[in-house]
Amino acid sequence: MRLLFLVPVYNHPLKIGRVAANCLAHGFDVLLVDDGSNEETKRAIAEAAKRSPDVHVLTLPENGGKGAAVLAGFRWAIERGYTHAFQLDADLQQDPAAIAPFIAKATERPAHVICGYPVYNSSVPRARKWGRNVTHFWVAVNTLSFAIRDSLCGFRIYPLDAVAAWLATSPTVGLRMDFDTDVVVQLYRRGVDVTNLPVGVDYPEDGISHFHGIENWRISKMHARNFITMLPQIPKLVMRHFR
Repeated sequence: MRLLFLVPVYNHPLKIGRVAANCLAHGFDVLLVDDGSNEETKRAIAEAAKRSPDVHVLTLPENGGKGAAVLAGFRWAIERGYTHAFQLDADLQQDPAAIAPFIAKATERPAHVICGYPVYNSSVPRARKWGRNVTHFWVAVNTLSFAIRDSLCGFRIYPLDAVAAWLATSPTVGLRMDFDTDVVVQLYRRGVDVTNLPVGVDYPEDGISHFHGIENWRISKMHARNFITMLPQIPKLVMRHFR
């Protein structure tokens, strides 16, 4: 396994150094994808990169959204021969103690997406927690399965050979907060298996959220598109349960 930590960064200057340090502790390279961040964040990214030659920076000219940043990171990693991409967020909401179990599971099941599902503490906003149930419903419909426990958690390991094959089809995929759900649904429907593991999630009082109301519209459109494209695949998805 040649794993790369892939961290999309947009205006999260305060914790990116700690995120990079947490990743480096596991002995793998780190890619910080600057998604058109402000100058304060660019300085924080540059400072993190100075600490180790294993921290790489990919700078996008303007903000394209989380999905655009991860896709750019995928392509960067594939071109350089990495086998797996460990995507995680730049805000340190996800418990770094979960990193080691995820890597161990990916080593055991290298062809799977190792997909995190959040274990919340009392800091989670109630609306955020319950609002996820709508997406859980549509993911189950659009895959005809309960294989994906939580599609919104951006803490997961991707097998890059499967990602490269998917990218070669020039897929239509969401580029913002709809990306995490969209990509895992599409990979599952291409035959990629999913293993679900827990990750603790904390919402600090000083946290910065880039989730705005329009994201609900984008996510709704994504579910509708995936439903329409799922219909011709019903026989294949049903037969998958009898493998």
